[in-house]
Amino acid sequence: MQLVNIMMIPKRKLFALVLFALPLISLSQENSPYSRYGIGNLVVPGNILNRGMGGISAGYADPATLNYINPASYGGLLYSTLDIGVQVDTRILKSTTPAGKFTTSNAVISYLQLGFPLLNGNKKAIAKKMGWGINIGLKPVSKINYKIEKDSRLSNIDSLATLYEGSGGVNEAFIGTGVKIKNLSFGFNAGYLFGNKSYSTRLIFVNDTVNYLKSNSATKTSIGGLFFNAGIQYAIQLKKRDTVKGILRIGAYGNLQKKYNATQDVLRETFSYNANTGSTDHLDSVYEKNAQKGNIQMPATYGIGFTMEREHWLYGVDFETTNWDTYRFYNQKDLVANSWTVKAGFQYFPANSSSRKYSQFIKYRAGVFFGPDYIMADKKLPQFGVSVGAGLPLRLRQAYYDNQRSVMNVALEYGNRGNKNNNIRENIMHISVGFSLNDIWFIRRKYE
Repeated sequence: MQLVNIMMIPKRKLFALVLFALPLISLSQENSPYSRYGIGNLVVPGNILNRGMGGISAGYADPATLNYINPASYGGLLYSTLDIGVQVDTRILKSTTPAGKFTTSNAVISYLQLGFPLLNGNKKAIAKKMGWGINIGLKPVSKINYKIEKDSRLSNIDSLATLYEGSGGVNEAFIGTGVKIKNLSFGFNAGYLFGNKSYSTRLIFVNDTVNYLKSNSATKTSIGGLFFNAGIQYAIQLKKRDTVKGILRIGAYGNLQKKYNATQDVLRETFSYNANTGSTDHLDSVYEKNAQKGNIQMPATYGIGFTMEREHWLYGVDFETTNWDTYRFYNQKDLVANSWTVKAGFQYFPANSSSRKYSQFIKYRAGVFFGPDYIMADKKLPQFGVSVGAGLPLRLRQAYYDNQRSVMNVALEYGNRGNKNNNIRENIMHISVGFSLNDIWFIRRKYE
């Protein structure tokens, strides 16, 4: 029970701690050459709870969980919830030609969201089996970070060092709502998508006798615009005589293809390295043009799936597809292709009415996921991964009137990106922790 006492942190202190840590975590970086293409490496989406089950989300709903992938789930929210997720990623890159191995790690905020029900205590809504919830959040969509040096030799010139470098990523700030009417739920998220993509190529001639100028070709693109996605769920009670034996919940979600406004700065210059600081000093601009307007066309995504809930078990399957063939960057195609992902997972909850031990209130989870990555820079990039997770209550209920449902969700995901047919392969491990702090707020107390 020592763990429970340690984790009983007041909400205000925990929230302040996370806000303090945000800038520190956001500064961490990785190095992945595949992030050069499209909008970069996609951040694993979903609540830490769902990711422990392979990422299943289409048919998942819980009164104390914010499942932003399918906003229809907001309609079943019964508790005001502050949900924060963080993850540490370890990426091992293996190259065939030239043979090599490189390991990098970084940390990132997975999401920050606040949700609350709007019909709690409403007698008419309870009688009609209605629910209405809202969620406000911020989350990363993709990350771009790579730094690669290539050495080559040109005839009659000597050696040439080429440095490829890029940074950036895409994020979403959103507000969503969901409504539940008996067994049917539907909802949507709307918000602002924003980010940037910066990349440069530096050419450096290595010669003992001739001093060649160093060149830099850099492009920075900023993107921004409104987005919208929606979802639906339908719950079916499975009965045997008069007893409910389980709930089958079917769900679907998606978003349409969308163009976002962008501005681009292009620079072609010569430079030198500062001997004192190691930074670059601008010498002369060969070409420079700023604030070039254009657009970036993002693809449509659709997902469908189900969950089956029983007394101690929950399991489900999702299928998701994204039409990346329609992706355009300033009307240009990129090395991307249509992708799909299959996710499957389960949860086991041993507690019953007579349970007293803390271990019996832990929710145990596991899952798998697989499908081709959307980047096609080195043939097809097959992906496969497994996950395990757990839901650890921050404290056990003390009485029937105790509305605390706060949980620490943890997940470990391990996957492969690429195989022996690809020159560069990646082994990726995500260690994720999420704090879901729940209570009933905004209710006027009554005394008899």
